[in-house]
Amino acid sequence: MKALTFSTFGDSDVLEYIDIPNPQLKQDEILVEMKAIGLNFADVYRRKGNYHLKGNPPFIAGYEGAGIVVDANNHPEYKTGDRVAFADAPFANAELVAVNVNHIIPLSENISFETAASVLLQGLTAHYLATDSHKTQKGETVLIHAVAGGVGQILTQISKLLGATVIGLTSSAEKAKTGFEQGADHVFLYNEDWKSEVFKVVPNGVDAVYDSIGSTLMDSFEVTKECGQVVFFGMAGGDPAPVDPRMLMDGSKTLTGGDLWSYLNSKEERIKRATQLFDWITEGKINLSEPTSFKLSEGKLAHDFLESRKSTGKIILIP
Repeated sequence: MKALTFSTFGDSDVLEYIDIPNPQLKQDEILVEMKAIGLNFADVYRRKGNYHLKGNPPFIAGYEGAGIVVDANNHPEYKTGDRVAFADAPFANAELVAVNVNHIIPLSENISFETAASVLLQGLTAHYLATDSHKTQKGETVLIHAVAGGVGQILTQISKLLGATVIGLTSSAEKAKTGFEQGADHVFLYNEDWKSEVFKVVPNGVDAVYDSIGSTLMDSFEVTKECGQVVFFGMAGGDPAPVDPRMLMDGSKTLTGGDLWSYLNSKEERIKRATQLFDWITEGKINLSEPTSFKLSEGKLAHDFLESRKSTGKIILIP
């Protein structure tokens, strides 16, 4: 089979599209022929050598995608030709992927392979943030960092669906337009005095902040109301400053950490959360930007485009 691989760490020039042996199935795995693969910043970090990576050289990145079952490996709940997807199975940047049956998400006919590969990681992240990390209530006001990013766009729509007012933060007027298109009520730019702008909207502060930047964590607390919550789930802008517990006590504020893998902890959880996400999409309650597609053989171009920060929607790879 063909796969997008790398044997040394570095920039996109280390990527190679080569022939490698087909996966050898373990007892708890089925074989999936990939139709669409999600590209994420984690794959760039893996290529550079600063993110967890499974296997030995030639390394294969990718954890998210969709396709059809070509070998059910005697697992009676699946058969050849079944449409399936996954959000957390390694070695996805290949024509064939061995996927643990507990990580398989059945895919109905009304969700395309491209949609599944576009939405699962970022959509499931947005889902747990709005329903578990902070249980969004009707009438609340939430602040979403990086509102035009993949998670930010879906989190905005879910927050609106649950009845919240959404304030978004982003880095440019073009990305602010994307935030408004996703339903944000207000969008402010990082290079403005955005904290003052937030207080003009909600003088007492917001109910919750979703912070994926990290270096902005103390700013997030400043605009959070008493008894409010900050959900910290990423470090795109660098490590956060240490948090003083006395500050939390004085304002009765809560800091919550968020990581998707804490929630995708069983077959049932994966399917339940993905089904809710897919239902919202088919009902038109969540709308996705059209993904940018590259052939799997064009992996270097796809990585370069992702790193350019010019993309606002999802990038997918097509074998």
